[in-house]
Amino acid sequence: MENRNIFLDKQDYKAFLYFLKRYLTKPPDKPGEVEPHWRSDLHEKLKLIAYCLMPNHFHFLVKQFTSRAITEFMRSLSNSYVRYFNNKHERVGPLFQGRYKAVLIDNESYLLHLSRYIHQNPLDLEEVGPPDRSDLVGLAGYSYSSYGDYLKKRKTKWVHPEEILFFFKNARKTHLKDMLSYQSFVENFKKDPKKNIGDLSID
Repeated sequence: MENRNIFLDKQDYKAFLYFLKRYLTKPPDKPGEVEPHWRSDLHEKLKLIAYCLMPNHFHFLVKQFTSRAITEFMRSLSNSYVRYFNNKHERVGPLFQGRYKAVLIDNESYLLHLSRYIHQNPLDLEEVGPPDRSDLVGLAGYSYSSYGDYLKKRKTKWVHPEEILFFFKNARKTHLKDMLSYQSFVENFKKDPKKNIGDLSID
């Protein structure tokens, strides 16, 4: 993916989230209604475990149930968003560079590490900071990631934090020295700016 920004304003983020919801949610049963022209079966083929949208890229943690689920999902999502983006911003041509990168998760430790890496991504933004910076929006306050679902601040039906929270005693910290919650796992771990998950990815 290029370094160009793919989200230029709040409406772009909201449009992308709308497309996520559309592809990851079962369409309502309406007898006699024409079948939707978009893919309506993807919610049966994969689960979105975690996500984070950044100005020039995004990360997904996905559990797939068929061998081509991620490919079909990414193609549908990308096509829908690029059509929206090009129409709104009066441009033509591709928005993303090359294919997405994916990595197979084959152990629980790596699964948990990836979820933390994804949810720590907003720390790279100027307006987001650690919990002790009251003048900045914290990770939990960042609107475009699934971290709020993990801390039970909201409930998004098409996000499945239970796949990760299963490994923790609590979702949120219960006291300052709590080390068994998912919140502690994410926020008490110092983000390494030199560690790029892309280095661990395969095409």
